[in-house]
Amino acid sequence: MTEATAEAGNPLVPLEEEGPHPKPSVALVVAVVLTAILEVLDITIVSVATPHMLGAFGATQDQITWVLTSYLVASAVVMPLTGFLSRRIGRRRLLTSSIIGFVITSALCGMAWNLESMVVFRLAQGVCGAPLVPLSQAILLDAFPREKHGQALAIFGVGIMVAPVLGPTLGGWLTETFIWRSVFYINVPLGLFALFLAAGHLPQSPTHKLKTDWTGLLLLVFSIGSLQFVLDQGQTRGWFDSHVIQFFTGIAVFGGAAFFMRGWSKPDNIVDLSLIKDRNFLAGLLAIMAYGVTLFGTVALLPLLVQRLMGYPPMSAGMLFMPRAIASAFVLALTGRVLLRYFDPRLLVSVGIILSAIGSMMLANLTLQADAFAIAFPGVIAGIGMGLFFVPLTTVAFGNIPRERLDEASGLFALTRGIGSSLGIAVVSWLLARQGQIHWSQLASHVTPFNPEVPSYLDKAGLDPNSAESLALIGGEIARQAALIAFVDLFWFIGIVTFAILPLVLLMKRPKIGTPVLAGAG
Repeated sequence: MTEATAEAGNPLVPLEEEGPHPKPSVALVVAVVLTAILEVLDITIVSVATPHMLGAFGATQDQITWVLTSYLVASAVVMPLTGFLSRRIGRRRLLTSSIIGFVITSALCGMAWNLESMVVFRLAQGVCGAPLVPLSQAILLDAFPREKHGQALAIFGVGIMVAPVLGPTLGGWLTETFIWRSVFYINVPLGLFALFLAAGHLPQSPTHKLKTDWTGLLLLVFSIGSLQFVLDQGQTRGWFDSHVIQFFTGIAVFGGAAFFMRGWSKPDNIVDLSLIKDRNFLAGLLAIMAYGVTLFGTVALLPLLVQRLMGYPPMSAGMLFMPRAIASAFVLALTGRVLLRYFDPRLLVSVGIILSAIGSMMLANLTLQADAFAIAFPGVIAGIGMGLFFVPLTTVAFGNIPRERLDEASGLFALTRGIGSSLGIAVVSWLLARQGQIHWSQLASHVTPFNPEVPSYLDKAGLDPNSAESLALIGGEIARQAALIAFVDLFWFIGIVTFAILPLVLLMKRPKIGTPVLAGAG
């Protein structure tokens, strides 16, 4: 392959002139997409089972959060090391060993006998599962020629963008139909199937004798691990009122600063930071992190709203996500195969952002009497937006990345998406509690004997204003209305944050006129 004389930084001008590229094996595509789905799905599907673990392990609400925290911290620490590990032991060996480890630890999680064993097994599961998503993306991009990267990313996007939305549905069905442990056991047959396909169709890749940058590794582990701990445990521990959160925030800030200052110009750094000197890749990292905030913020909010306030059972609540997932999957495929042929990817990203924001703001109009259509339709709009957003953004972000650095770039991309997801869940959880308290105080201040609406409300309910039952009824209604208003505030907030991603599109290099768009050329 020879270097092409292309405009530096242009995401749509190929970096290499490629000869004939073998058609990727269907089995290989299925294997890598399935492994990515398993890892991403495991975050949201397990959250459905945590209430059942409370009783099974005799744990408190604060203690059970470690089932999620341990997995997320381990995954966040190992994920940016994907490129280093891939070059050190080979891509094929890393993928197959990660799948084997993920399958074994999933089975162990299903057999956990107490909270301590579950946390240890989840920690190991996070370590094993961390390389799966970035490796899957890198393998797909390497298997397809550059002009078909849009199609490859559409296939990959169906897995990693739709899976979190389907997690609550699948988790609810498994726990209601079988037992809560089945959310872990489901990984075993699917993982073994993916392993069989990957072992038979993923070619060997060269290995390199690399010197391990132990100082950089320690800084990365402590900074990323501390950041993930703060995001996941902050709400439970009262954020910065807690000395523990203050301590780990300090480690995250100073450790991260030291890692970047030390590794910015260091050629053998544990993570190649020169990748983020590419303007398109940096803009893509920031955009996918911000979008992760909004996507997982919505995924965290909607089940709470429809189950706690509207009374939907878990399975029915999960089904409300299905239209969003279907719309997103359809548009992802359409974008990768058709739309990128004719439209500037920056335009598609912008339209996707706008539709995603509109979908969130439509949810801000929900009432407690809203029907299923009123809940699901905004999700369809947001799902279309998600389908338009992911493929063009990733195509542009990776347009300048050489093939030999795809593993490292994919690791960084997956890490920032994961941090955005954790940040989204942490922020909406904090704001939901805060806004709920504010609105409860405001509404309660209007409930007095001198307010003519109070006796009228109780009279319609056939209750004595002075009875304990009346006080309980009023208190419960105030709590419901305050919670609903808090949800409304959060959906507006998510919509505004989504709109705020738009300026990042301006940082991306505009395609040269006449240059074929990656996914549509040929």
